[in-house]
Amino acid sequence: MQQAITLFSLNTIIKDCLDKQLSPTYWVIAEIGELREAVRGHAYLDLVEKTDGEIRAKMRGNIWAYTYQAIKNKFQGTTGQPLKSGMNILALVNVQFHELYGISLVIKDIDPNFTLGERARKRQEVIDRLKSESLIDLNRQFVLPAVSQKIAIISSVRAAGYGDFINQLDQNHHGYKVHYQLYQAAMQGKSAAAEIIAAIQQIETASPAFDLLVLIRGGGAQTDFDCFDEYELAKAIANAALPVVTGIGHERDESIADLVAHTQLKTPTAVASFILSGFREFEENLQHKLISIERFVQSRIKQESEGIMDKTHLLKNLFQGKVNEKTLFLDRLSQQSMRAALHKVEKDKIKVDNNQKYLHKATQSCTIKAHDKLNQLEKNLNRLNPDYLLSRGYTKTEKDGMPIQFLSLQEGDELVTFSQKRKITSIIKKLEQK
Repeated sequence: MQQAITLFSLNTIIKDCLDKQLSPTYWVIAEIGELREAVRGHAYLDLVEKTDGEIRAKMRGNIWAYTYQAIKNKFQGTTGQPLKSGMNILALVNVQFHELYGISLVIKDIDPNFTLGERARKRQEVIDRLKSESLIDLNRQFVLPAVSQKIAIISSVRAAGYGDFINQLDQNHHGYKVHYQLYQAAMQGKSAAAEIIAAIQQIETASPAFDLLVLIRGGGAQTDFDCFDEYELAKAIANAALPVVTGIGHERDESIADLVAHTQLKTPTAVASFILSGFREFEENLQHKLISIERFVQSRIKQESEGIMDKTHLLKNLFQGKVNEKTLFLDRLSQQSMRAALHKVEKDKIKVDNNQKYLHKATQSCTIKAHDKLNQLEKNLNRLNPDYLLSRGYTKTEKDGMPIQFLSLQEGDELVTFSQKRKITSIIKKLEQK
């Protein structure tokens, strides 16, 4: 029987073996599972490696205070963001084994360029996925309304950008009236994407329907905008039932939310100016049409007046040389006829103007109602389209060409399942009743 040794002796042997066999340092790729800063300035980490979301390796790490300050400053200066949980890092580590505390990694350095590359890689993966699913240009298929009078806003009431946006709409010097409603959502942090998606879904079911959906927030640190690069949020914007305009207020490259939106602008105030410009353009077009109508009416009045003058002059010439009394009588008669004719033309002009105003208001009202009804019908039609449901990730399953909800199924039956891009044939192995 082998001679027994103490636990401390075994740990001492392990420590000696590791010190002899391992290199002084290793560059290691890992994800920060948890990061804690101690009162004395040290940092304690859990480093993990995942496969398909499952942790396959884990080890404790620490960065001593002096080294941590240097690493932290260099990392934030290069990437524009602090070290935090969930980041993939490339760390220079020294493996240490302590008889009491076990094995751990002492981190000597972290390469910020690796993290930048990982972030860019993940962002490009999301963009490539959206392109493969034909979502990048989907929202741009909407035609913007000539005048966006009913606007749904997704923002935070505490955001400075929201206040600037509302002030610019309410205090525009043209006096345009814009109806808007705020749907509150976090604009940064882990819950932001989910809250924005929930707001989009709520807006889509609102009645009466909105003309436009606006997503805005003010400026901030670069890491505050990470939620706008998430796939699920981008998918929700692309599939929205309204045109989406973004004004996220960042100075860096456009976010993925900007890429899939109908129109993207730099700031909330730029979005407000964009909306008001639609009002101004519509008003200018209307003024041009009214001027054209007025010129047409004036031209007709002039033509009619000249015709009356010619007839009067002809009558005068026919009776030229007759007695003075008859001439005077005809002069008075012609003047009276002229005044009566001009009065009638003026009344007709007023009537034409009034009819034109009524026609314009009636046409505008009918056009708006017809446009709203058409939008609603189009939205309902799209939602009934099987291809639309398939594009959102749903599938349909049939047996012998019939939907399975109408059939009695048994184990061994052959089913055919359709997704947007695949036809899948399967055999039922097990049936469970819900």
